[in-house]
Amino acid sequence: MSVQISASDVNKLRQQTGAGMMDCKKALVEANGDFEAAVDYLRKKGAKVAASRQDRESNEGVVIAQAAADGKSGVVVEVNCETDFVAKNADFVAFAERIANIALENKPATLDELKALQIDGKNIADALIEQTGVIGEKIDVSNYETVNAEKVVAYIHGNYRLGVLVGLSADTEGADEAGRDVAMQIAAMNPIAIDKDGVDQTTIDREIAIAKEQIIAEGKPAEMAEKIAQGKLNKFFKDNTLLNQEFVKDSSKNISQFLDSVSKGLTVTAFKRTQLGG
Repeated sequence: MSVQISASDVNKLRQQTGAGMMDCKKALVEANGDFEAAVDYLRKKGAKVAASRQDRESNEGVVIAQAAADGKSGVVVEVNCETDFVAKNADFVAFAERIANIALENKPATLDELKALQIDGKNIADALIEQTGVIGEKIDVSNYETVNAEKVVAYIHGNYRLGVLVGLSADTEGADEAGRDVAMQIAAMNPIAIDKDGVDQTTIDREIAIAKEQIIAEGKPAEMAEKIAQGKLNKFFKDNTLLNQEFVKDSSKNISQFLDSVSKGLTVTAFKRTQLGG
């Protein structure tokens, strides 16, 4: 009596091994539904088999940031593997860059939608499984971010370990260079928002509470704590919001003043910063 092989069984074996759908179905039929025997069958037939790596940590990889040719949009994609050796492989980097290109061309709304897009006649999710089988490490896309603006500049820092997108309010003369400078600032200083209006109330409340406790612990009167805490909050905004940060290349200006000097009224409308394993 033959064992019924369900589509979910075939998919499970495919996820586990990285072998093709038809090969997995045939292996399960030959093995009467026994997964271990099916894996052995695939190996004996010389199929590329990836050991089940769902529990493996894939914290290495590359971050690819790319802007569209028209400069109106950009994507950041993080493609992970398990070892630095694979991350530095030119073929792996090229594979990640192709995924970023596909994202840029199709503008999917979510990571799941990105994985459903086609690459070499198969969807990206299947290509990742296939790469796991070929390379022998867990390969996945863990992050996908987009920015749309009048001018988008992309920047990759530290041998593909960090990617930044900056959206500027206008595509003016000098915008490319200014955008790159701001992207380098974001890479180095890791701001939490564009300006203080972008900081969530929970963060503000926490900073004020911490400041008040520090002030009272220093022996200052409680009635002074509120005023001093507001001063500390302003310092927090200066250090942690992009437009208010001192420009790393010229500490006499903040980022807002720097952009205004490039073109009157030029500002940042959006940014994304993705760090490997972050």
